[in-house]
Amino acid sequence: MSKSKSIERNDVLLKMFTFSFFTTMGIVVTFFPLYFDYKGYSKIQIGMLYAIGPLIGIATNLLWGFLSDRYQTVKKIMIILVLGQLVTAVLVTTAGWFSLLYVSLAAFFFFQQPVNSLNDSQVMLHIRSSGKSYASFRAYGSIGFAIAAGGFGLLLRAYGTGLTPVLLFLTISCTLIILFLLKDTRQGGKKMAFGGMVNIIRSKKFLWFLLLVVIMSVSHRFNDGFLALYMRQLGASDSLIGYAWMTSALSEIPVFFFLSKHGHRFKELPLLAFAGLIYAFRFIMMSYIDDPIWVIGIQLLHSLTFGVFLFTANRYLSQIIPDEYRSSGQAIFAVAWSSVAGLISGMLGGVIYNSAGGSTVYLIAACLSTVSAIGFLCTYLFQNEEALPGRS
Repeated sequence: MSKSKSIERNDVLLKMFTFSFFTTMGIVVTFFPLYFDYKGYSKIQIGMLYAIGPLIGIATNLLWGFLSDRYQTVKKIMIILVLGQLVTAVLVTTAGWFSLLYVSLAAFFFFQQPVNSLNDSQVMLHIRSSGKSYASFRAYGSIGFAIAAGGFGLLLRAYGTGLTPVLLFLTISCTLIILFLLKDTRQGGKKMAFGGMVNIIRSKKFLWFLLLVVIMSVSHRFNDGFLALYMRQLGASDSLIGYAWMTSALSEIPVFFFLSKHGHRFKELPLLAFAGLIYAFRFIMMSYIDDPIWVIGIQLLHSLTFGVFLFTANRYLSQIIPDEYRSSGQAIFAVAWSSVAGLISGMLGGVIYNSAGGSTVYLIAACLSTVSAIGFLCTYLFQNEEALPGRS
């Protein structure tokens, strides 16, 4: 097979893998809270369950990212991770009491959390040779998430929330099959030097950037963790909740493609500040609605919030992190915006929701978004010219 055909074949497989993995993520984000509610767990217990994933993710993202860089392989690491998901998913869906479910879900997240950052890593490495854009691959993730949220929502409405485990096993199995067909994007690359990674982590600019990312992401994770429960509180059906998630996922796609063609015209930090302000507007609107149907329209703002944030932050990272540290760098970013932020939002959000209600959760999310927006804008206006480590 010629090199061009090999690259083209891997293009298709990477898109299929991203699509399939995000259908699993769609189930975890959209329907796991409803499934646990169906099983009879309280709001605080559900908040604790969602907090364990980010807590585990802090260590597991760094561990698997380091192993990928150390042994110069993404595919072999991800085969281990997806197989682990399949086994632990059985434990999660058959656990009979809360303590066992807590341990089982921790094991599931140990294998599930790092796949997103590793997939971003392999896409970033692949596009160096293919000339494609990150958005052209990530859009398939949005499509997969949307189909899971919308299509699976209809199935659960028809057959009941108890069907969730079957859908979960199906999507993980498809992901594993596609993974075996993928070409490893990291074969014979430059070995990681520990000193370089330490210098990147010690950079004040890099750490400040991660802090602002965490603040913005806590507000985003409030919505991820409690949107379904908030809509259920307002009287929404499972299918309507699925449509809300489907709307947000589909709204990302045009933004990804627009930024892939025209994003170079905009500076990263002002663009992130813009995303923070739209987040604040979005969550203020969420706090005041009393009819769940309005959530569908508000979720369209996901395109100008998370869509802009994810693309812009990854572009910023690609400029400051060398290829030999790619998986570790993506892992650190994932720890910041997913694990640390998810841990804070899961624990804090559950307490706030239980004591003050969903509208208060969204008001606090709006305040945090505003703080991050001001931080990104001030950083842009007052930053010095010190070069970030990892790039000459």
